[in-house]
Amino acid sequence: MSETSGPAFGGRRALPRNASNAAEDDLPTVELQGGPVPRGVNLQGRYPQENKGTYIPVPIVPELQRGKWGAKVIMRENRSVRLSIQSSPECIVGKFRMYVAVWTPYGILRTSRNPETDTYILFNPWCEEDAVYLDGDKEREEYVLNDIGVIFYGDFNDIKSRSWSYGQFEDGILDACLYVMDKAQMDLSGRGNPIKVSRVGSAMVNAKDDEGVLVGSWDNIYAYGVPPSAWTGSVDILLEYQSTKSPVRYGQCWVFAGVFNTFLRCLGIPARVITNYFSAHDNDANLQMDIFLEEDGNVNSKLTKDSVWNYHCWNEAWMTRPDLPVGFGGWQAVDSTPQENSDGMYRCGPASVQAIKHGHICFQFDAPFVFAEVNSDLIYITAKKDGTHVVETVDTTHIGKLIVTKEVGGDGIKDITDTYKFQEGQEEERLALETALMYGAKKPLNIEGILKPRSDVDMNFDVENAVLGRDFKLTITFQNNSPRRYTLLAYLSGNIVFYTGVSKTEFKKETFEVTLEPLSFKREEVLIRAGEYMGQLLEQAYLHFFVTARVNESKDILAKQKSTVLTIPQLIIKVRGAKMVGSDMVVTVEFTNPLKETLRNVWIHLDGPGVIKPMRKMFREIQPSATIQWEEVCRPWVSGPRKLIASMTSDSLRHVYGELNLQIQRRPSA
Repeated sequence: MSETSGPAFGGRRALPRNASNAAEDDLPTVELQGGPVPRGVNLQGRYPQENKGTYIPVPIVPELQRGKWGAKVIMRENRSVRLSIQSSPECIVGKFRMYVAVWTPYGILRTSRNPETDTYILFNPWCEEDAVYLDGDKEREEYVLNDIGVIFYGDFNDIKSRSWSYGQFEDGILDACLYVMDKAQMDLSGRGNPIKVSRVGSAMVNAKDDEGVLVGSWDNIYAYGVPPSAWTGSVDILLEYQSTKSPVRYGQCWVFAGVFNTFLRCLGIPARVITNYFSAHDNDANLQMDIFLEEDGNVNSKLTKDSVWNYHCWNEAWMTRPDLPVGFGGWQAVDSTPQENSDGMYRCGPASVQAIKHGHICFQFDAPFVFAEVNSDLIYITAKKDGTHVVETVDTTHIGKLIVTKEVGGDGIKDITDTYKFQEGQEEERLALETALMYGAKKPLNIEGILKPRSDVDMNFDVENAVLGRDFKLTITFQNNSPRRYTLLAYLSGNIVFYTGVSKTEFKKETFEVTLEPLSFKREEVLIRAGEYMGQLLEQAYLHFFVTARVNESKDILAKQKSTVLTIPQLIIKVRGAKMVGSDMVVTVEFTNPLKETLRNVWIHLDGPGVIKPMRKMFREIQPSATIQWEEVCRPWVSGPRKLIASMTSDSLRHVYGELNLQIQRRPSA
């Protein structure tokens, strides 16, 4: 490890900032004791320092001691010795140049610089003294060594998953991750602290204010870049960033989370990707999402500023938190999607998940923001023409409905909601909220006294499973629980939305009257035609429906909203040939266009860590009902369970995926 180049500074710090793992000066092979410095050798500038941890003399000792650097002779043969070297668990993470030095009465004799002996030192989750120590072989296998993951997306009522190639062991990825820290000008002396490393990573994986790895884009326009849904993994993104020294275009939350997971696992920090369904993006973190309605029940888009993301992905990293009280170590929430500014940069975390659960949001970093993402209330408010606001209904269970991650040792889903929050209505849940309010979370609107009594009429609606390019039905049910007869004016609004909950355009608008006899129910069916939504779809094929109804006799307002994700066709992956390390294997990717329109500018991406290097191919167009095939020959180099992952993107259809599980055999020994 070495120092950043530049002139020496006067004052308290005589050396320039120590912030580059890549920069180096050759150390002299002869260092005379008290004599003149050899010509051309600058001992200022980048010269490593022992007190900064960038220069480490490793003593030869009779027995290695836990927690300390040391080298023990384990074999002597003629003029050579073999040493067993042990590093300190507090060592800086990065690339070290290694030398053998001999102390003589006249000074130090040192071997010449040899890149072949460069050594990478990482965080070590197997070492009990390390700040990222994780107990359990299966957990370490999953959260550190697994180079393929599953990211969950879609909707709470229609959870979808896609595989992601983390590729932390692929050629060049470790150097790319070290470059990310160099680009952030992170002091080398802080790189042994996983709290600092993960915080720097959360800022650097997005390019918002520091020329970091990925440019975010949520407007469905991806000129001069790759649409977020087309990426199959992190490898291409990190290698492109290191080679071009420029941010890569484009990412959305699951791409930021996938790349950040690679960064953390590559450096030895146990990490996993989290998905929160109905995630509150509350700009002022007041634990309240306000949806304003007109007097006729329509949504007032000018007053409604808060947005509820259908889902949001972030990461958790495992580490001790010696800066916090006992008990707040373990999983820490870290988020690299650029949402809010934290200490002058777009970053978030690490925030203790345990502290968030118990409402202790006073502890750094960014706990109030994460607490609001999973704990806010959804409040429907009628904005009357006279300027007054009336709270119609409060939904305390909508936000943070389900928080999940990939299960250990499989591709299934693991519900971790109870690690972030107590069950609604429990005494502990109320106590956690009161604690958060005590520590500065802004108090929600006081709704006592102004909340209307429950209406005699209930309303709900269901959307049938909808396939892209086909018609489907929406069924609204009205239930009259009283002996009175009621008439209602109901309004349905169908919108094309981004997964962030922001509406792009309204494609369906329907008003109808309903008469409810005493103690009866009525169903209304609405047909949604493919032609109404197909021309304006966004890449994740989200449709959002908002149904409001006004009870004429009581003036009660009923409101419900639901999203649906259209079922998108899949890519089919096939292989033929021996599934064996070092043997040729043919991979075929196949797709049939199910739409009534021609797909243009079609890109297919293919990836599989240990099996095939990331690659892509373009097809100018695919006619309706036409099938295209793409074949590639590969030669696997890693045995065991592997996975091939493919994605497809085009001008009018995106978020098309396919994957195939493989068991790659070892090459038989000769």
